[in-house]
Amino acid sequence: GSVRGAMPGAVRTLCLAALLGALGAGGTELTLELPDSAQRCFHQELESGIKFTLDYQVVISGGHYDVDCYVEDPNGKTIYQETKKQYDSFSHHTEVKGVYTFCFSNEFSTFSHKIVYFDFQVGDEPPILPDMNNRVTALTQLESACVTIHEMLNAVIDSQTHYRLREAQDRSRAEELNGRVSYWSVGETLILFVVSIGQVMLLKSFFTEKRPSSGGAGT
Repeated sequence: GSVRGAMPGAVRTLCLAALLGALGAGGTELTLELPDSAQRCFHQELESGIKFTLDYQVVISGGHYDVDCYVEDPNGKTIYQETKKQYDSFSHHTEVKGVYTFCFSNEFSTFSHKIVYFDFQVGDEPPILPDMNNRVTALTQLESACVTIHEMLNAVIDSQTHYRLREAQDRSRAEELNGRVSYWSVGETLILFVVSIGQVMLLKSFFTEKRPSSGGAGT
């Protein structure tokens, strides 16, 4: 199924990658902007007995890089809830069929916008070899190598995603620090000009000859 987000048009949602079928299990990766005092919810219809995994992380910007997150089942029961988390991972096997809801909340923040990345995966990854789960004989050397390579590629994908998020976060911090240094340098320059002009005017006043006012004397 697809993930449907209940989000106003003013909120920019950037799709980083849609990995439906590419990784075997259905899933979606999204990066969304979460304004201050706001909450964004997504809904996914699932069958019973299905495993889903939700990974999320606050990246790029956003105060202390924390957000509230909770997941509800079709009956409105909260099966996961965390407050002010920078990142976390949650896995669950569905017990009932219906629409599951997971929400990200920034209602505790009054001025900090958050950039939230999440990865929602549904179902177990199917075997890469036909009838792999029903085999009674051992895998051949070539088949074992294929399985190993597949697992290593999945690990590489996860690592690339992690490093990409870290790089974006570090770049944002570097740009923010560069902006602060630039503003501080401009302020120091202005103060230096003001002090220099003040010193010149003060020294000039020391050497300015004060002439007494002339008046006529009567005889």
